[in-house]
Amino acid sequence: MIEGFLLGVIVTSCLVAAAFFLKFWRQTRDPLFLGFSAALFIEGVNRFCFLFVEVPAAGSNLIYAIRFLSYLLILAAIAYKNRR
Repeated sequence: MIEGFLLGVIVTSCLVAAAFFLKFWRQTRDPLFLGFSAALFIEGVNRFCFLFVEVPAAGSNLIYAIRFLSYLLILAAIAYKNRR
């Protein structure tokens, strides 16, 4: 029961942070903010999916692949920002 509550807190935190980065992107049009916003949104949806897995500690390859994609998106945004 407490795991579901804590996952809800994490999901909400990720989505709120994604909304803030999206707000900053709208003000500055900096692609770094857009990358962080998209990555945090993906991470929030990924954590939401943990609610429907019977044993989240065991995890599945798909969940970790989505998390890896999220981190790659952050790295790509940083690399793009530094390349310009």
